[in-house]
Amino acid sequence: MRFIVKSVVGEENFVDMTPNRSNNYCCGGGGGTLQNGYKDQRFEYGRLKDEQIKATGADYCIAACHNCHQQIHELSEHYGGNYPVVHLWTLICLSLGILGPNEREYLGDDLKEVNVFHPETAM
Repeated sequence: MRFIVKSVVGEENFVDMTPNRSNNYCCGGGGGTLQNGYKDQRFEYGRLKDEQIKATGADYCIAACHNCHQQIHELSEHYGGNYPVVHLWTLICLSLGILGPNEREYLGDDLKEVNVFHPETAM
């Protein structure tokens, strides 16, 4: 996954979390937790992940999982991090120039107009 992310955003723009890989922290939103109705507990479980994300200083948090995306987005709002969370597939589509206008609505202003690949000029 790191290879894909670095290929899409550029290695110079990649910021890894600490700890990472198999030692990384869970966001607290998986396994049905998003739908179980215990929102306060979910936020408490996710507090460590929110602190970990903030410590990176990164402009965006990339999530490959829908549950992680939703949980991390809510953690960002709840704990005041206000960092945007973006799906990995969104970045892949953006890098290929195939992300539709309606799929750009939740992106930050710095990414809304990005079009890396222009099919009309690739002949």
